Amino acid sequence: MSRAYFISDMHLGARYIADPRAHERRVCRFLDTVAAGASELYILGDALDYWYEYRYVVPRGHVRFFGALARLADSGTAITWLTGNHDIWLYDYLRDEIGLEVADTPMLSRGILGARFVLAHGDRVGPQKAGFRFISRMFRSRACQRLYSAINPWYTIPFALGWSRQSRAAGECAGAEALREKLDPVLAASCSEIMAAYPATQYIVMGHHHLPLQRSVAGTSAQLTVLGDWTRGSSYAVFDGKTIRLDSI
Repeated sequence: MSRAYFISDMHLGARYIADPRAHERRVCRFLDTVAAGASELYILGDALDYWYEYRYVVPRGHVRFFGALARLADSGTAITWLTGNHDIWLYDYLRDEIGLEVADTPMLSRGILGARFVLAHGDRVGPQKAGFRFISRMFRSRACQRLYSAINPWYTIPFALGWSRQSRAAGECAGAEALREKLDPVLAASCSEIMAAYPATQYIVMGHHHLPLQRSVAGTSAQLTVLGDWTRGSSYAVFDGKTIRLDSI
């Protein structure tokens, strides 16, 4: 039976992960485990905590993860990587070397095993603070990217990873219930925006919010799945053509 798998927010390489090598191996074991039945794999952003592809070099690390993706692609699994706010700067290296599709878009409408899906990382749908919108536009500006690429990676990589660690620490001050309550209106607005753009949608899947949950979309027959993350858990979703299940390893 063909299955489509969805995963996001592994944040490989993050400095706040106690054992980065064990973390990467856990992700790779999952990918190797599902390989036999995975016709499609969708990575919904922030698989890497930081990534920037220069013209002739790429950052060190993540070899096991890229190898696991290559094995999947070579076995016939179609892989789509939808960029998030941490792995914005994916260009053509992984596309060409592994054979996966890179999609840099707020939302991606796709037919998957006979059903209509909209996939999103989640950072560019629904309400966004003005500062975040400005940074997102700046990060995606070709002029800004060229200027950034001229800075020695000795400075940019430690800066980016340190910024991520500070952001993570600030986000963990609130408990899970408080975060869930804060998230409810954000998800409602995100789903309204998606359904307005793609009214035939049956399933919405997104990452970014780091809290795994499933619920129906108010006023529609569509179902929302938020994937959670792999820094506090190991959650993913799988669709068999009839139902979508949120699970963990």
